Amino acid sequence: MVVTKPKGRKGEEMTDKKHMRGMKQGLDRRTFLAATGGVAAMSAFGMPHIARAADPVKVGLVHPVTGFIAYSGNQCRQGALMAIEDINNAGGIKSIGGAPLEALLGDSQGKPDIGAAETAKMVEAGATGIVAGYASSITLATTQEAAKTNTPHVVDVGVSDKIVSRGLKNTFRLGPGYGKIANYAVDNLDAINRAADSPAKTVMIIHEESAFGTGTAGLLEKRLPDRGFEVIEVIKHANPTRDFTNIALQIKAAKPDLIIPAQYYNEYVLLARTLRQQRVEAAGIYSVLGGAASSFKFVEEFPEAANYIMDCNHWYNPLSKEALRRKKAAEDKGLYYTYEVYLAYNAVAFLADAIERAGSLDKQAINDAMASSDWDAHAMPYGPTAMIDGQNEGGQPVNTQVLDGKIEVILPDEFATAKPVFPTPKG
Repeated sequence: MVVTKPKGRKGEEMTDKKHMRGMKQGLDRRTFLAATGGVAAMSAFGMPHIARAADPVKVGLVHPVTGFIAYSGNQCRQGALMAIEDINNAGGIKSIGGAPLEALLGDSQGKPDIGAAETAKMVEAGATGIVAGYASSITLATTQEAAKTNTPHVVDVGVSDKIVSRGLKNTFRLGPGYGKIANYAVDNLDAINRAADSPAKTVMIIHEESAFGTGTAGLLEKRLPDRGFEVIEVIKHANPTRDFTNIALQIKAAKPDLIIPAQYYNEYVLLARTLRQQRVEAAGIYSVLGGAASSFKFVEEFPEAANYIMDCNHWYNPLSKEALRRKKAAEDKGLYYTYEVYLAYNAVAFLADAIERAGSLDKQAINDAMASSDWDAHAMPYGPTAMIDGQNEGGQPVNTQVLDGKIEVILPDEFATAKPVFPTPKG
């Protein structure tokens, strides 16, 4: 694996020395040209570019690895790098001579304008494709920038449906957006509540201020009344927020049956801990895209605050051997296997599969390959891959719940590892 930062940035290049030594010990120029019949030289005479085995395929990775969402951004980066490592170890892009993937690393710092600037740098540096950018607001900017040059862009986590509803032919997302997730969340909440004789009737929604939280909260506020839930208040907070005492006291005074957070990791953890400290009681905390409720890190570090929390979110297929292999590989690297890791892994793998099938570095050919893809190596609880206007219609969330220190899948039934516990036991 080769990892590079675009020129002009601090820490200009990080290269795997062992890999480079192997490259130097490989074919010399004369031997290589003889072996390939001089195909690599065609581009000098106006022919379509075909990468030589020694030419890496550059993939730009743009994530917020500093700033208030740096934990999640770094998780995304590591998942993407794991995919690059696996693909290179398996022989690289075989249809273009076994070309390895090379990562160009960009830091959006949690800011959309910087994410767009980093994307532009990577395109200029020769990136064949872009994988970005965790937060929806950042991804809206990176996809728009990549569209200027028709550079293939795969969304890893960003859930705003605006990302794939603008007609950008270079933009693709494997995972579901917040529209589909909100519908699943409300339907499953209704089913869980009815199965328990409907103890929950009122709801408060707590959400962060960006496109992700605001969009998710808006969808929930519209859908929940259709299922008989009264939304008594929607509270928006800034990013970052370092004290949730006042919000916790508001919730305690309103006494909702359900608390629904839609937040990034740090704020979610702090809210959950504050609710416990303030002894706020409810029938349940039911997250929708909660940044911590489906996180092994949260469960390990704050088990009391995490216990019985439910979430409707991205999750891997717990019955898939490949998913469990990747989980172990991540943990062997000292990582928590969070949704950021496996969604970014799949974004890179999906892009690589498209390059493989395109058989070239032509951007339109790669976009066409993604648009027609039925890729099934994602190890996710999805239906068949079917790209409609850049959105995989086969992507779907699952419901999880923290039970006895473990994150269990409780819905849908075909992937479930436990039954839901609702309402939350008192005491």
